Amino acid sequence: MLDDGGLQLVELCPDDPWVVDPLEPLDLQEGEVKVTYFTHACVELKLGEKRFIFDPWLKGPAFARGWWLLHEPPADCMDRLCAADLIYISHMHSDHLSYPTLKVLSERRPDMPIYVGDTSRPVFWYLEQSQVKLTNIKVIPFGIWQNVDEHLRFMILMDGVHPEMDTCIIVQYKGHMILNTVDCTRPNGGRLPQNVDLMMSDFAGGASGFPMTFYGGKYTDSWKAEFIKNERRKLLNYKADLVKSLQPKIYCPFAGYFVEAHPSDRYIKETNTKNSAADLNALINKKTPGIRTWTPKPGAVLDLSLALRDSTNSEAVTNPPANAKIYKDSWDFNLYVDELNSAISSEIFKHQSWIQFYYTWAGFQNYNLLVRVIETDDDFTPLTGGYDYLVDFLDLSFPTKRPDRKHSYLELKNRVGVMRYLVLHGRLWDDLYIGFQNRISRDPDDYHHKFWNHFQSYLPLQRPDWNKFLQEVHDISQDSPKIWSYCTLV
Repeated sequence: MLDDGGLQLVELCPDDPWVVDPLEPLDLQEGEVKVTYFTHACVELKLGEKRFIFDPWLKGPAFARGWWLLHEPPADCMDRLCAADLIYISHMHSDHLSYPTLKVLSERRPDMPIYVGDTSRPVFWYLEQSQVKLTNIKVIPFGIWQNVDEHLRFMILMDGVHPEMDTCIIVQYKGHMILNTVDCTRPNGGRLPQNVDLMMSDFAGGASGFPMTFYGGKYTDSWKAEFIKNERRKLLNYKADLVKSLQPKIYCPFAGYFVEAHPSDRYIKETNTKNSAADLNALINKKTPGIRTWTPKPGAVLDLSLALRDSTNSEAVTNPPANAKIYKDSWDFNLYVDELNSAISSEIFKHQSWIQFYYTWAGFQNYNLLVRVIETDDDFTPLTGGYDYLVDFLDLSFPTKRPDRKHSYLELKNRVGVMRYLVLHGRLWDDLYIGFQNRISRDPDDYHHKFWNHFQSYLPLQRPDWNKFLQEVHDISQDSPKIWSYCTLV
């Protein structure tokens, strides 16, 4: 703003941060830089004497009980994780920040250096409540080289679409660059280094409840199938064009190897078709034949030196033994589902006033949206004796019927164990939405970004104070017993 009340627009064009203190690439010896794919978004980089691991999701589910590992990680993956020199975790989503995996790490190596970007929603916001004891988490600013040793450094960059949570990373060893854009929608606002030695990115799609979990209106199975097919094709072309524009020497698609394995999610598994890494690489080879592509199997190793010397050298990739298990065929469902369902019997849910207490804690209002929340079983059938209530977010009231005013309406059928677990622990609603743990209907058929963004990214960092709630309930019952029936639909 100018002194005379005018407005001056200034376009900021800073230098790309990775060109600061440039390094000329040095020759690499065979075996000096190796990339080992573990599973999903987890890889191990051997860089000289250092071992750097990205996004270790090696056991348990992600997004409550909705995602399970598709690939069987190498048998020694946990030992290698605990023996690493440093770890990078790109963001807080549980297919990248896996508390079941990190629990094992914390028991064996609690002081492991773990690097995360300085996002507005802290990556480890849930750490204290998780009871996972990690003592060496390093939150670093964006766009600044972090020196590990004489030859190794890395830089974390933010996403241009989701700067509150998503990040990507550039690793440089002896002047050779590895770019991992992970899940970023528009990494670093679209400004990325060209001609890196290795580029890695997601490819699969399907990491959203839309449209698989929607019902009513246009959301027939045929409409969903056509929509999903078109979206996957667009994503495939976008990734291929991005690779073509950046011209990396080698490209590897990863961070898309999950499966909706739980039997109750068979419909999602059949509906939520995903891109294949092989198809993306074939498209890249067609559009940009000079780029070498790698479709990794768990345990496969890329020798960067050999691949750079001769892009056709088949010995640059060492595949796992022929008898190695590639795909998982069993998961410990009960262990994790039982943990979620343990929340169902919590004392707080014996008092209907938890509803008002929870949504007051959540802090979202002054928005003309009425939401009906229905607790269901695994088949999304309303639960006998379960809660069924309305929340009017215009004034944060809890009516027993829809108001007469014009308003938007959202109906959420949530699996009771997952919903109560989120409420009890103050977790984000990604577990419901991205984890396919609800069914959604809306009238009109509009996306309410403010609502979803709040419940998926901006809930308070501290869980609701349920001890305080139970004390208030006790005090009220002592003074004047009261039935909180105003918020339950009959």
